[in-house]
Amino acid sequence: MESIAIYDATATARLLDFGVLLDALATAAQDHDAGRIHAPVRTGVPLKGNGVMLSMPASADDIAIHKLVSVCPANTALGMPTIFGAVTVCNGATGQPEFILDGPTVTGRRTAALSMLGVRLFHPGAPHAFLVIGTGQQARFHAEAIGALYPAATLYVKGRTEASEQAFRAHFAQSGVEVMPAHGAVPQAVDVVIAATTSKTPVYDDAARNDRLVIGVGAFTPDAAEIAQDTVRASRVFVDDFAAAREEAGDLLQAGVDWANVRTIGSAVADGAAHDGSPVLLKTVGSGAWDLAACRVARQMR
Repeated sequence: MESIAIYDATATARLLDFGVLLDALATAAQDHDAGRIHAPVRTGVPLKGNGVMLSMPASADDIAIHKLVSVCPANTALGMPTIFGAVTVCNGATGQPEFILDGPTVTGRRTAALSMLGVRLFHPGAPHAFLVIGTGQQARFHAEAIGALYPAATLYVKGRTEASEQAFRAHFAQSGVEVMPAHGAVPQAVDVVIAATTSKTPVYDDAARNDRLVIGVGAFTPDAAEIAQDTVRASRVFVDDFAAAREEAGDLLQAGVDWANVRTIGSAVADGAAHDGSPVLLKTVGSGAWDLAACRVARQMR
């Protein structure tokens, strides 16, 4: 068998343009709802120090993928990334491995692109100001996506400490992207809030507003909730993967949402414009289907 190409983080990012990825995710969201992508709820095994190793396979007629990734929040104190992993891409008919992508980069870029798909669907027009809550890897990917797709919007960051905010801002200043400090509050002008933390308790508790889209992407276990319960209950709720959200979306589980009223982002893509003037919350927990969509893009671009 021929050697398999392995793409590091930089090379993987080059293959995953945010705009192309966003369109691929819109297609995959409908494919997933229709059963054309098979992506079971991920399985996980615990790692020492409150970490977890996650297995996320997915398949379609054209492609099959397997992502193995670890998430270790305690790594932050060690000066290490919280996420490690790899995605193996295989032929959908033969199962033959074709290439390997950097797992954290796939995860970060497809998650950020999925949030931007939510902005396209649920926000009327181009946002004026974003607030990213969190300063870790996922927050950085979202800031990159916002800078690429909404360069005219003002971008704020809200971290746990002023030092973390300053480091985040300095990182993006190096590439010419201005990030404004939130100073511990939610600026009134913000019309899109993205919570990208692993917090067990809410980091966003403002009342639901019909002129502000709220997106939760960081918490993915039943005991973690980034968005306050009252905010969840007062919003129309959309999720990326219905089955996974019912097991993993602590924000929704703790708020006791009526699952009969929860819709998928795939249904919103199918229906077209989904903004009806009421507050919207998009909760994503991740799915192998989104990794598969990213791998389709990488396969096309390589």
